[in-house]
Amino acid sequence: MLRRGECGEVLKVFLVSRNEGKIREFRELGVRECVDVVPVSVDKVEIQSDDLTQIALYSAAQASLHLRNELFFVEDAGLYIKPLKGFPGPFSSYVYRTIGVSGVLKLLSGFSERSAYFESVIVLHQPTQGFRVFRGFVTGTISLEARGSGGFGFDPIFIPEGHEKTFAEMDLETKNSLSHRGKAFRAMVDWLRTAYKSRAREI
Repeated sequence: MLRRGECGEVLKVFLVSRNEGKIREFRELGVRECVDVVPVSVDKVEIQSDDLTQIALYSAAQASLHLRNELFFVEDAGLYIKPLKGFPGPFSSYVYRTIGVSGVLKLLSGFSERSAYFESVIVLHQPTQGFRVFRGFVTGTISLEARGSGGFGFDPIFIPEGHEKTFAEMDLETKNSLSHRGKAFRAMVDWLRTAYKSRAREI
């Protein structure tokens, strides 16, 4: 799973996803972290649940039926909007596909309180050690209108704390440095590096 390259030791890990935006972000994150992120598409069922971790764990378990001998991860994310009592949360993908960005903005019409946060849950599968969960969060606010053409999903209406641009107005490198997805990915990579270093010392 480790090989020599321009970065020295490069870790190869499969990403189970058909989402082109997610794949693009994780591959760029991989380049920054000296990780070869290889997208792979497998049939899996995404359950409906109010718990992101349970959704991601179920997806990872389904994927492991096809990739039981591989190091891979799945990721699920949700946008939690405070004045909407956390909606859409774990149902973000469904809400985006149905009412979209414009629908969420309509729900927030008249609200002065627009705080929100994104959460990312990554479930890593290791062939001999099962599953491990990593999380990332980023707080911010919902903009008054959609802005920007980058990113995907609800990026055009999410402004991370301390910034004026939405995720969709940022370049990919900047977004990844701030995002929930980037934080969860870096936590996973840090853990993997430590795990493999420990294993190397035992050999």
